[in-house]
Amino acid sequence: MEVGNAKKLIRQAEYAKTLRPLLPAEVFLPDPSKLVILLINWAILILGWAIASYLDRWNLYLLWLYLPLAIVMGNSIIVLLFSSHDLMHGSVIRNSHIVRITSLLGLAMLWMPPTLWKAVHNRQHHNKTNSLADPDRNYLYKQPKTWGKWIQNVCVPSAEVNPISLIVGMATAWGTHNLRNLASVLLFNRESVNFVPAAFTVKTKERWLIAGELFVIVIIHLSILVYLQFNFLKIVLSYFLPIGIGYAGAIFYVYTNHMLCQMTSVNDPLINSISLRVPQIFDKLHLNFSYHTEHHIFPGINSDYYPLVQELLKIHYPERLNLLDAKDAWHLLMQTPRHYKNEDTFTDWSGEKSVPCAIIENYKII
Repeated sequence: MEVGNAKKLIRQAEYAKTLRPLLPAEVFLPDPSKLVILLINWAILILGWAIASYLDRWNLYLLWLYLPLAIVMGNSIIVLLFSSHDLMHGSVIRNSHIVRITSLLGLAMLWMPPTLWKAVHNRQHHNKTNSLADPDRNYLYKQPKTWGKWIQNVCVPSAEVNPISLIVGMATAWGTHNLRNLASVLLFNRESVNFVPAAFTVKTKERWLIAGELFVIVIIHLSILVYLQFNFLKIVLSYFLPIGIGYAGAIFYVYTNHMLCQMTSVNDPLINSISLRVPQIFDKLHLNFSYHTEHHIFPGINSDYYPLVQELLKIHYPERLNLLDAKDAWHLLMQTPRHYKNEDTFTDWSGEKSVPCAIIENYKII
């Protein structure tokens, strides 16, 4: 029974059990074209760096001509993340050796070792979404005021954030997210670590794999900088600028996926996740990543079919689905504090505010 705005929590497996018979068989087949997309976007980055190698020969008044390419390269970094995301969920190819190599290539620009991604995203986040054990959730107000919590408080969109620190945060927050989890796992590997929202541990073999993959990623980035001759102009325009744009685009989705939702003790994707309405071009470019609730119900399906899953959700669970225009989701983020006071209330750094998560009910599909 539902009382007021409170909703009975339903497990992810129950949604999947109800909807799976209504989906065609091809939804569950791997889609190797996403691997081609990954390789194409690496080719775009390589082309961008090749052109950038001549930037020191350009007249200063012509350098602005490189900016559109930097934006395209930034988008390629977003696509590398989302295509690798699909790859790591098993919806692209099933060959584990190819997945291991290509996922390292795809996640390298994100400074994300694939073994860490499997641990933090596939294993922790998907099975414990927006619970106390989810490393991707908001910090609790009662958690210690560590460096990780301070950075999130200063840089994440909220009612208190400074515009300048927000801009800096959008370009760097993905790196901060990785740094927190890498430091937690590689330096401590204990659940008592307090500078992450929810610490987790990995097996010894995984820990060594993460360290080895991180070493390869460092080599890749150093190789790019060497190719660019450590030239300030080349590095700023073709390395830092695209990375900043890419990280900002990716983190926009991350922020709007769950941060407005209540914490849940049961993994209920229709309560703890949000899907966005975005211009169709972004769904085409970003592999339907805006359909995030749908992804949490069926993590391993071909992302081309997320719209079909959404149509079924509108029919079977219309009162539960969180579906917002992207601009509305952002507006709500900028209206609310960024720490959990309890499972359904936000508060600020001082703990003085109390803003209910139920504000999102105003935007639900009726």
